[in-house]
Formats: sequence, structure tokens, C-alpha cells
Amino acid sequence: MKKKKILSALLALSMMFVITACGNRGKDDSSESKAQTSKAESSSTANNDTAEIKSTGPNGEAAVNATTLSLTDEEIDKIKAGKYKAAICLHYGGNDWSTSQVKGLTDTFKKLGIEIVATTDANFSAEQQVADIETVMALKPDILISIPTDAVATADAYQRAADAGIRIIFMDNVPSGFKAGENYVSCVSADNYGNGIIAADLIGEELDGKGKIGVVFYDVDFFVTNQRLEAFEKTMKDKYPDIEIVSKMGFTDTNAASSVADAMLTQNPNIDAIFAHWDVPCEGVLSSLRAGGYTNVKLSTIDLGNNIAKEIAAGTVLGLGAQLPYDQGVAEATLAAYSLLGKEAPAYVAVPAMRVDRNNILEAYTKVYHVDAPDWLKEAAE
Repeated sequence: MKKKKILSALLALSMMFVITACGNRGKDDSSESKAQTSKAESSSTANNDTAEIKSTGPNGEAAVNATTLSLTDEEIDKIKAGKYKAAICLHYGGNDWSTSQVKGLTDTFKKLGIEIVATTDANFSAEQQVADIETVMALKPDILISIPTDAVATADAYQRAADAGIRIIFMDNVPSGFKAGENYVSCVSADNYGNGIIAADLIGEELDGKGKIGVVFYDVDFFVTNQRLEAFEKTMKDKYPDIEIVSKMGFTDTNAASSVADAMLTQNPNIDAIFAHWDVPCEGVLSSLRAGGYTNVKLSTIDLGNNIAKEIAAGTVLGLGAQLPYDQGVAEATLAAYSLLGKEAPAYVAVPAMRVDRNNILEAYTKVYHVDAPDWLKEAAE
């Protein structure tokens, strides 16, 4: 009998131990889950539509959040009755950013009853863009949506369009000497300064604030890319003083980004991370890293192109600061309506920056492109 009592006591004690251990494990798992949830919520909060916009406009204008633009049903009906025409003159149409931007414009113009009479692609050539503007002017559009390839070389052509009574809304960049309300209606951009900060934070956090990094940048005087670079470098200097930018190399042709990265890696084989100015040159840098076997070098960039989205999902790129090009297109078309109605338009409008990493890649893709994340991205994120 005594042995039975001892055995029962030992069994009870053993069960208490197992239950306690399971309970503690549940608490640990719960704490980890809460920490991950908190991080995701923090990221989501930072990216909401009321987030502070850190960029200023081409002439130092304070930014107006694109989400504040609106049209009443009555105003939309007035626009539809006008049977207006619009043209789009791109600096480059061969990337996901341009495609999504045009989609936002097309969808919104359709709702407004505005006909798009031309969409041109200058392929980064100022001379071609000047010719495109002249060709478009012959179609007599009421609205021109455009992004100058070169702020100086294209200025005269844009001025001729403005003098012809065409209302101009710019994407990202404005011609040299132009002022909102005089030469053009408004300029719409992403919060490129904010996105530059995000790109710096992604690297700074991954390296725990210490290391050697490189910068592959667009070596052309372009307003929005200048803002990105300024924000990235300032954030590194102020927030991560123990991270040293040991190499800074520029390109003017996006196809040359991989060659620039090759040179950077040859001179700095122990580099820890690289910031590439946007997704297309980032693809070139990534190609260079793979060819050279630099599997431990971290990457951050700006713009959520499809190829880089897949790399983020797979974990080969840390993440990026995302523009919302579809939303920019909506804002540009809405501002066109403002000008046609005689409604006062803000000089500079921006869409909030968005941090994208592996934790939120599927949600971010939907927010950027206004479509469900494709199966190939879901599979890469598994």
C-alpha cells in the first residue's frame, strides 16, 4: 500500500511538471507571436494613408497627401460633359512602375470620361521626349501628364505646350524654372525622401548598425532620385554612424548597373550591403552578386517591381521603400479634373512611403498594384 501511495505521488508530480512545461512553452510561443504581431502592426501603422510625408516639392513646396484629393459626383458629371482629351508622355515605359502608373491614369480617366489620345515612351532620351511632346500637341489634348527625362533639355517643349493652353500635370519631376500655377498645374510623386529612409533602415537594422556598404546610384540630376539618395545617406550618417559608405558609383544607363556593381565588388570584396537606386538597377546588382558568389551581401532598394518582389519573398533582397504608382496615376488624373473645373490644385502632391520586406510582401503587392498577389509570389513567400 505504501508503495502504491509513493507511486501515485510521483505520477502526480510528473504530470504537474509536464503541464507546467507545456504552459510555459505556450507563454513563450505567445510572446513570440505577440512580438511578431506587434512588428507587423507597427509596419502597417507606419504605412497608413495618414503617414507623415517627408519629401518636399521641386520648389520646396510642402506636400499634400494624395489621399485628400476628391471629386464630387456633380464635378465628375461636369467633366464627363466636357468630352476632354488627355495625353501621357513618359520618360520610360518599360518597367512595372510606368505600367502601373498608366493603369491608374487609364482607369481614372475612364471614370471621368476623358479620352487618352496618346501614350509615348521616350526611353530616357530628352530628344525623343521633345519630339513626343510636339507630336502630342498636334492632337490638341486638353491635358498632358508627363515626367521630364531632362529638366533642362525638355523645358522649352513643355513651355510651348503650356502656351498652347494644355494643362500639364507632372509626375515626379518638373522642368527647370517652372512654377506650379504658372507653367503647370501640379506635380505628383511618391514620398521619395521617406522611401530613402526606409531603404537605409533596412540595411542599418540588418547589419545591427555596423559594417561597410556601397551605393549604386543614378548619376543624373533627377529630382526624385536625388531625394532618395539624400535621404539614404543622411539616415546612414545620423542614425547608423558605424556603417561606412566605402564606395559610391553611378550609372546613367540602367543596363550598366551590373558592370558598376562588378567594379564596386572588385575594389571592395568585403562589402556587407549595397543600396541600389531603384528596382531595375537593383536587378543588375543582384545579377553581379550571384555571378561573383557574393551570397552574403545584403541589398535594399526602392520601387516594388515584379522581379524584385519575388526576390524579397525568397529572402534574397532585404526589402525596399515602395512607391504606389497606381495611386499616383489616380492623383494625377484627379488633378487634371481639378484644373478643368477651375478648382484650386495643390502645387505638390505625394503618396505616402511604404516599407516592404518579407513579412508584408503579399499585402504590400496588393496595395501597390491594386490586384491580389499572384500565385508565383505566394509560392516564393512560402
